[in-house]
Amino acid sequence: MNSLQAIVFDLDDTLYSERDFVLSGFRAVASWASLNLGINEEEGFATLANLYHQGVRNNTFNQWLTMHGVDQFPQGNDPAKTVAVLLNVYRQHLPTISPFTESIDLLNILTKSYQIGLVSDGYLDVQQRKWTALGLDYFFDAVVFSDSLGRENWKPSTAPFKLVLERLKIAPGNSIYIGDNPRKDFFGARQLGMYTIQVKRIDSEYGNLQPPGADYCPDLTIDSLSQVLTSIQTIEANRILL
Repeated sequence: MNSLQAIVFDLDDTLYSERDFVLSGFRAVASWASLNLGINEEEGFATLANLYHQGVRNNTFNQWLTMHGVDQFPQGNDPAKTVAVLLNVYRQHLPTISPFTESIDLLNILTKSYQIGLVSDGYLDVQQRKWTALGLDYFFDAVVFSDSLGRENWKPSTAPFKLVLERLKIAPGNSIYIGDNPRKDFFGARQLGMYTIQVKRIDSEYGNLQPPGADYCPDLTIDSLSQVLTSIQTIEANRILL
C-alpha cells in the first residue's frame, strides 16, 4: 500500500480568485484607454466589470469599445488592431492579486508532511506574472506551467502531470491533484493514477461546469480548501491510494 507523499495544486480559482486577476487586467486596460482612447478610466473599468459579471467572455473588448462609442482608433484606424493592443495590455499587466487566506493556512500545514507541486494552464508569461504576484513559490517543490511544453500539452493532457511527478520523484499513486475545472483538471491526472479532488466554489469561474464524461470527474468534491486536511485523512484511513 503506497503512502501519500505529495499534494499537487492547480492555480487559477484553486489557490486564488481568477476573478481578481480579470478585474486587475481590466483596470490596466481602462488606464491605458483613458490615455489613448479618451475613455474615462473609472467609467471604462465599471463597464468592463459589468460585462464580466454579466457573463461576457470572448468579445469583451469589442463590445466595450462599441458601448463607449469609440470610432477613432490609434492603431491605424483599425478596430481589430486596437482590440489586439487591449488584449496585450490585459495579458502583460502586473496583476494585483492575493492567495485565498485558506491557501496560505493549508500550505503552511501541508509543507510539514508532504511535497507540494503545481500544474497550471495558460499563456506562460501570464502565468509566471501571476505566480510572482502571489508570492507562493517558497511553498512549492515543483512548478509546471503546461504552456512551457507547448499548447498541445495543456490540460487535460497527461504531459504536465508526468513532468511534475518526475520533478517530485514520486509515483502517481502517491499523490493527490487538487483543481477546480472538471472539463480539464482531472482527466490527465486520473489517467496516470493520481487521486483527484475538485474544489467546487459556487461563485468561481468554473463552479457550475459539468464534466464532459466519466473520465473527467474528480474522485472527490469539496467546497473549499479548508476541507482538504479532513479529506486527506479520510483518503489515507480508507486506503484509497493504491
